[in-house]
Amino acid sequence: MEKTDIEILNEIKARRANDLNAPRTITDRKRVVSLIKKTQIILMPGYYTFQDLTPEQALAELRQDLRRELISVLCFSGQNLMKADELTNAFVERLPHIMSLIDTDIQAIYDGDPAAKSKAEVIICYPGFYAISIYRIAHELVKLGVPYIPRIMTEYAHEKTGIDINPGASIGEYFCIDHGTGIVIGETSVIGHHVKLYQGVTIGAKSFEKDANGNPVKGGKRHPDIGNHVVIYANATILGGDTKIGSHSVIGGNVWLVESVPEHTVIVHTRRDEIIHAHELPRQV
Repeated sequence: MEKTDIEILNEIKARRANDLNAPRTITDRKRVVSLIKKTQIILMPGYYTFQDLTPEQALAELRQDLRRELISVLCFSGQNLMKADELTNAFVERLPHIMSLIDTDIQAIYDGDPAAKSKAEVIICYPGFYAISIYRIAHELVKLGVPYIPRIMTEYAHEKTGIDINPGASIGEYFCIDHGTGIVIGETSVIGHHVKLYQGVTIGAKSFEKDANGNPVKGGKRHPDIGNHVVIYANATILGGDTKIGSHSVIGGNVWLVESVPEHTVIVHTRRDEIIHAHELPRQV
């Protein structure tokens, strides 16, 4: 005898872990993406459009929609729903600060890439700027203690650009990402001012502390600190919560670092590459 749809759904529910039974009010990814787009219109009208909204309309809708999503995530995480209005107002009041930070990032990318013909090109074309700007929005929500929404935002940017910046990371002014594909910046990373990263850079965790049951311990300082005026070239990997890269340092491509380096240090990968000329290659049989 075939099972009814109700029987199938009940069986699925019975097999699902209890802590995965989400309430109907949990935030929706599409609605969070619309928060990003409305914030972009407010910060950089003309460069971004969404539903033909003016900045004034976008701001009014952002207040309303953010409050609704905050109620959802606060409910889902067992927090006081009355905080939704306070958090909404606090975020909106931080928008000028976010714009100031984004302006420094535009300048850093424009100055750092000779291929950039204008700041407008940076805003319109550069995936590094797109990922950084969404990170700036999400990070302010993290600082306000908002759950879920910031991570959804940066994962959207990750999906679109291949650049994975955890919204909990602390990143200073004038942040430049060149090319960007494959960059990973962990949650507890601290990055100073005037830092430039190339594609494939990982600022990650070296290892995870385990509890008595062998499970990773959540929290703690797991990712490196990067000083001011540091350049990190393509595919370099820097790991560990105790690792500190001193200011005015250069980390070369493909370097693997799990220990600190002082200020004004240049680190290069020393493996010798061999150049084989075409006439020296063995003939194929």
